[in-house]
Amino acid sequence: MLSYDVVEWGMPLEKREHATPVPQGTEVLVKLKYCGVCHSDVHIRDGYFDLGGGRRLQMSERGMAPPVTLGHEPYGTVISAGPEAGAVPIGADCLIFPWIGCGGCVRCREGLDNYCMAPNMIGIQRPGGYADHLLIPHPRYLIDTGDVDPVWAATLSCSGLSTYSAVSKLGPIPSDEFVAVIGAGGLGLSAIGMLRALGHERIVSIDIDESKLNAANQAGAAAMINSQARGAPETLKSVTRGALYGAVDFVGSSETAELALGGLRKGGKLILVGLFGGEVRLSIASTILRAITVQGSHLGSIVELQAVVALAREGKIKPIPIETRPMSEVSRTLDELKAGGVVGRIVARV
Repeated sequence: MLSYDVVEWGMPLEKREHATPVPQGTEVLVKLKYCGVCHSDVHIRDGYFDLGGGRRLQMSERGMAPPVTLGHEPYGTVISAGPEAGAVPIGADCLIFPWIGCGGCVRCREGLDNYCMAPNMIGIQRPGGYADHLLIPHPRYLIDTGDVDPVWAATLSCSGLSTYSAVSKLGPIPSDEFVAVIGAGGLGLSAIGMLRALGHERIVSIDIDESKLNAANQAGAAAMINSQARGAPETLKSVTRGALYGAVDFVGSSETAELALGGLRKGGKLILVGLFGGEVRLSIASTILRAITVQGSHLGSIVELQAVVALAREGKIKPIPIETRPMSEVSRTLDELKAGGVVGRIVARV
């Protein structure tokens, strides 16, 4: 089998050849067709997340050591299974839930693998989807997406799931309240679609790129703000009438978080998703007196992914702009994501 791997942190991915794995026990082998290319892989390829204040979370602290195969939005055909896998849909095309846990802790038994303290996630602790084959530990991580376009389906396991889980943390959102979506890339556009699918329309899109703001307008945002424009904080307060109910930050920089916090009304919520990096200073007294909530949202559960797929199958959410490229171009794609030049999503084709 072939894969495109991080051989040295911060360097371009390298094409490598391996023996194709043979599934054992409950394992399932999938021949991949597509894998979404996610912005978080930019940071993982670099070898760290920026924690702010000069501190870094090294990938070695997450159980990673080169060579590693990234890619956590895989989609493909089930071709074989281990003797203990039970009934497996051999020959079926499936989306794969990548946020796998240890399988035995309290969180995993609750179906919250994404909160497991000993994770075994695809494309992080275990080999990922920038390859032509993928071994997964159990058939319960296979998701039937029905007649959903497989290229779009590949993005649902991260961008779709992460946005659904994040906006759900704001709910229920009164119809007359304003919600800001910070970042109008692939996740931001997905979030706008999710909010509209859940019945919300007063959505403010915030970004620094006019082309991305135009895409947000097409996706259904009610107002667009360029955060680099003069007086952006005042514009946000004006648009939301000084009463921003909540914000979901898909950038996750010091500047974007501070912009959102400054716009929140009393009792407002900020949901942090993006991993650009940095830190925010919070006044304890002000946080209490304003009764605001700052919450991180990390990925989502398998039940939430099933809910996202159901929305897609029912036509309640629509595809965002997606470009397909050969898997051989995945390293170039990560470079473009790092430079901020991608509108929508890019999916690698095996």
